Amino acid sequence: MILILKPNIDAESREFQLIAEHLKKTPNIEMRVHRVQGAEQILTEVYLIGNTAALSLEEMKGFPGVEHAVRVSEEYRVLGRHKDDNRPNHFSYNGVEFSQDNLNVFAGLCAVDSPKSVEEMMRALQANGQVCTRMGAYKPRTSPYSFQGYGAQCLPYVFELAGKYGIKVIAMEITHESHIDEVREALRQTGNATGVMLQIGTRNTQNFELLKNVGRQQEFPVLLKRGFGITLDESLHAAEYLASEGNQKVIFALRGMKTNIGDPHRNMVDFAHIPVVKRLTRMPVCCDPSHSVGGRGRSSDNILDIMHITAQAVIAGANMILVDFHPDPGIALVDGPQALRMSELAKFFEDVQMVREVYEKRVKLYAE
Repeated sequence: MILILKPNIDAESREFQLIAEHLKKTPNIEMRVHRVQGAEQILTEVYLIGNTAALSLEEMKGFPGVEHAVRVSEEYRVLGRHKDDNRPNHFSYNGVEFSQDNLNVFAGLCAVDSPKSVEEMMRALQANGQVCTRMGAYKPRTSPYSFQGYGAQCLPYVFELAGKYGIKVIAMEITHESHIDEVREALRQTGNATGVMLQIGTRNTQNFELLKNVGRQQEFPVLLKRGFGITLDESLHAAEYLASEGNQKVIFALRGMKTNIGDPHRNMVDFAHIPVVKRLTRMPVCCDPSHSVGGRGRSSDNILDIMHITAQAVIAGANMILVDFHPDPGIALVDGPQALRMSELAKFFEDVQMVREVYEKRVKLYAE
């Protein structure tokens, strides 16, 4: 059961104490208290775990401090959709809205290789009216001998250039909890010139200690990629690890499944799960066409496979696109063969906008 308390009521208030005293009379009930930053106010949510069947929903709604009570009907207790659940499916971060109802594009470098590449990328994004990007500083690789990213060394100039070109949010993968402090310190040194969305990569989807540590901080939102070799249910439970520790600002990313059935693409594209995740949870959903396709194949209609997969994701209702670009893919240190070129950037955004408009028309069609 979830209790959403009225604004300005917290664990120190008399109203909260009345609820706690009542729950002590029911054995085997554990309380977890989360403070959720909304657009205009901080709300307190109380998660009741255990023998909640013994509690009367109507009685809990009747306590003076309770705004709304929800009986959990799905396994995904915090992020899931439940009967009569009116909690929001959106959040704001550094002036950017993330929602199941809108779309943001994060085009950028899979791996940061030089200040020159970063500046060219961000200048082009600004010219196309974009305020979000992806920049890889920490890169987990299959081979221990492959380039692992410049890490904290590149963060200051990445953040400074983001501020220079009006980039508000950078999606950046981390692989260890110490990276959170490195990101935080680099932001402080650069006067918080931008914002960072922490990315948990597909290899770390079931790194539960990392998930817990990232979930305990609520400063940065989190982009969680689906595990490439596990079920959707297992990956959604990974998202619950983040939320159960207090951070509900989570976006779920589909990036393809590792299977030979997907050949010749790098991974089997799973964009058909976009509406499924939106039905089961309140998370916005991202699609990563670059790591799904893994190359620059082009069909007989002269459209790149990556463009086709992006369009299919958008038409299915994706709320975020994470895509690789590079000023010179031939010298990219990671995944150059799948990176789109700067000359394709404007056309890419035009294509996304066009397909998004079709999706919105479809939504209106079925709403009538």
